[in-house]
Amino acid sequence: QVQLVESGGGLVQAGGSLRLSCAASGGTFSSHAMGWFRQAPEKERVFVASITRSGSNTYYVDSVRGRFTISRDNTENTLYLQMNNLKLEDTAVYYCAADPVLKDGTWQYGYWGQGTQVTVSS
Repeated sequence: QVQLVESGGGLVQAGGSLRLSCAASGGTFSSHAMGWFRQAPEKERVFVASITRSGSNTYYVDSVRGRFTISRDNTENTLYLQMNNLKLEDTAVYYCAADPVLKDGTWQYGYWGQGTQVTVSS
């Protein structure tokens, strides 16, 4: 059983930066691909970025590519999301997730954190 705990969220002005962290425990961190998702108010949760087990490959939704960077430290069992040049539309609760499985044509993650709020102000 994997437990995930996000941190690093907060209030930031547009154009600013934040770094989210996701601390993992209860499993072998390096054996899990990981991802970040976000859910804006009154919207569905959507994919933001993912990273392979070794960290050698990363994937991003178009709206954050070039501004966000996903990374991981397998020695510290921690996943990161560096967010630069934040925009108002990045306001959301951000979730980390582990262990994606391809099912019915979509990647479904088996483990989720509780989320951390990111609010971007003008």
